[in-house]
Amino acid sequence: MLPIKPPGPGCYDEMLLADNQFRDHYHAYLAWLHQTDEKSIERKREEADLLFHRVGITFNVYGDGDGAERLIPFDSIPRIIPAREWQHLDKGIRQRVTALNAFLHDIYHDQRILKAGVIPPAQILTNAQYQPCMQGVDLHRNTYVHITGVDIIRNHDGEYYVLEDNLRTPSGVSYMLENRKMMMRLFPELFHNQPIAPVERYPALLLQTLRESSPVDNPCVVVMTPGRFNSAYFEHSFLAQQMGVELVESADLVVKDGQVLMRTTTGLKRVDVIYRRIDDDYLDPLAFNPDSLIGVPGLLSVYRAGGVVLANAIGTGVADDKSIYPYVPEMIRFYLGEEPILNNVPTWQCREPDALAYVLAHLEELVVKEVHGAGGYGMLIGPCASREELARFRELLKARPDNYIAQPTLSLSTCPTFVEAGIAPRHIDLRPFVLTGQELRLVPGGLTRVALTEGSLVVNSSQGGGTKDTWVMEGNPC
Repeated sequence: MLPIKPPGPGCYDEMLLADNQFRDHYHAYLAWLHQTDEKSIERKREEADLLFHRVGITFNVYGDGDGAERLIPFDSIPRIIPAREWQHLDKGIRQRVTALNAFLHDIYHDQRILKAGVIPPAQILTNAQYQPCMQGVDLHRNTYVHITGVDIIRNHDGEYYVLEDNLRTPSGVSYMLENRKMMMRLFPELFHNQPIAPVERYPALLLQTLRESSPVDNPCVVVMTPGRFNSAYFEHSFLAQQMGVELVESADLVVKDGQVLMRTTTGLKRVDVIYRRIDDDYLDPLAFNPDSLIGVPGLLSVYRAGGVVLANAIGTGVADDKSIYPYVPEMIRFYLGEEPILNNVPTWQCREPDALAYVLAHLEELVVKEVHGAGGYGMLIGPCASREELARFRELLKARPDNYIAQPTLSLSTCPTFVEAGIAPRHIDLRPFVLTGQELRLVPGGLTRVALTEGSLVVNSSQGGGTKDTWVMEGNPC
């Protein structure tokens, strides 16, 4: 077997203890790895790449000059989470999503949390993601976020932390499902004698959640995509196919007589639920960006009147803005009367003069992020930055401090990963997916993203990151 390189000093490794002994929940996998021929594993990895290309599991990188579709690298060493750890994560994630939904309903209705002074009103009401058109709009079951992706990291102390909440159009679940399918196809023997929790139910649970989002009996559900040039188009078409519903673009929909109708070969058909993968600004050119070619004119008026359900709701972006993230623990206390189960990462809001002064004085030690940023863009990792990058960010911070937050440079946990030199530690995070219908539902696991460049902390696929299958062990309390 290829030697497994130990993690660097101060890192928490998912597979290895500090003395480089293997953690209990990896013993069965390692026994298999010791018995398996290296060349056989390499052939399986090559087969995985071929199959992913054949299925079309690719993505586009915005701004990439050649416009080529790319394969997200898949690593065949799984990330394994024992049952006890998952039970802790499950409870913390459910608590967090419940509070975020309560927060969104509140700010678009009574605004109790603003009146109580927990969050400065200006930080919500002047936020670019806050949508005044949603004020006073009642939604079925008061659910704003039907699908949530919560990004979780483990620090060197072994504790899990929430890095951010993805509430607008969270992506990546198709890779979670395809990674599992690939592992079961290539290495079926690994699943025979290990109690690995299934994730295959997700499309059925997603469809159930979307149907429950509507007060209509047997509602018509569709997935709305910007089109095939979108970076996540594979996921849009994949989920529509898995749920057995139509994948539509703006040209397929029309607003008429207070309803959203879908063009079909047999005529117009009413649509009751739209799982939209389009940002607010582009949904309706009559209400938002007038230049949008991927929206449906009049959609907002039907939505506000209750004639159609949008998942997720318009205006949810204000709750996943990085400047609002520091307040989530207070939301949990305010709405639920509970202490947070999962901690936030300590965060400095650069809009505050004292915080800005600290960040400028310690810039080379911190991670700085745009409050509306995503995909690993618009951020600075101080310890890895050049003098020029540090100088540029100093000027950006001084010019628009309200546009940035800063966090300490955490040592994301590592997991052994196949690289050219063998098996070496690479930094990872985890994105579990939460569905909110009549109840909250999580499939055990999520998308594990891995930074394939040695020492890198950026796991985003757009920045060269890869993915792993995530195993949650059932009936294993370790």
